[in-house]
Amino acid sequence: MDARRMPQILAHITQGATCTIHDTVWVPCSAKFVLLGSTSRNQGAFQIYELENTEIKKLKDVVKADSFKCGTFGASSVEHRCLATGDYKGKLCTWDLEDLSLPVFHTKAHESIINAIDAIGGLGVGNGAPEIVTGGRDGKVLVWDPRQKDVPAASFEPASGGARDCWAVGFGNSYNDEERCILAGYDNGDLKLFDLRLNKIRWETTLPNGVCGVEFDRKDIKANKCVAVTLESKFHVFDLRTQHPDKGFAMMTETLKHGTTVWGVRHLPQNREIFMTLGGDGSLSLFKYSYPSQRWVKDGRDLKCGVAGTVELLSNKSFATQPISCFNWNKDKEGLAVCGSFDQNFRVMVVTKLDKF
Repeated sequence: MDARRMPQILAHITQGATCTIHDTVWVPCSAKFVLLGSTSRNQGAFQIYELENTEIKKLKDVVKADSFKCGTFGASSVEHRCLATGDYKGKLCTWDLEDLSLPVFHTKAHESIINAIDAIGGLGVGNGAPEIVTGGRDGKVLVWDPRQKDVPAASFEPASGGARDCWAVGFGNSYNDEERCILAGYDNGDLKLFDLRLNKIRWETTLPNGVCGVEFDRKDIKANKCVAVTLESKFHVFDLRTQHPDKGFAMMTETLKHGTTVWGVRHLPQNREIFMTLGGDGSLSLFKYSYPSQRWVKDGRDLKCGVAGTVELLSNKSFATQPISCFNWNKDKEGLAVCGSFDQNFRVMVVTKLDKF
């Protein structure tokens, strides 16, 4: 392919932060974003910024008792835009950005740190009730309805004595009011697909390394495909349209050249076949997935067996001296993103030529 047609990953604005950055999230339908993290005194940093041409303006800088690990607007309406957060003490809270004095909703969700959070049912994405899923160090995957305090709507807990650290969670398959699934990744390489309608594990496998991030390519359609990123610089793409009773889902694996942990994955909202991976060497890598000519074939028992596609590296560039810890696409402006790294810098990013793919 002509290199002149390939996308470029550009740092539009780079700015230092006064905290360790754990998550960055765009405020829906705005030029604002939230930075969540930990201060030098292990308190929670909650900062709101606004993008103004070539400058970033800090609107709010609030410090809370406990460090924040993750956040999402996914369960809130565009009108209210309440941010759900998980912190190091296991608390789940939702916040009104106009008044950060007290949370709108709060509950003690986990025994210790909430490693990952995702939400659905708000912002016009997905069907059914507004729900938040959290994954914790206690190994639990819990689903919360902000309208119902203290009692989770669904709970998937490890067997007695078998607790693993849940590092990643993600909603998907929310194409009507009944169907909804959750992907969960664990430190030992376990990857599980929970069916919320049936309230059970639909499928599970074990990858060679700990799962640092998971994401469906789209949340509001029938499960199509997903990506799981891991330690040892690998990511795995699963085709979720065809589940074989013995072999499960078709999978392809890619190893990145940087040789470090892949910290996360984020699909482009405007094109589900394009996704960004976050490198432990401070790099960002943009990939495009291509489907096979035939997505399933029949095996010797006349059962459908999925066929995995291929990926193409569109662009790769290093931006930081430490791992890229978080990345969030802007859903309104294609190619606009914000990310944070462990060198205490955050960047407003622009990815060009995405409309060509």
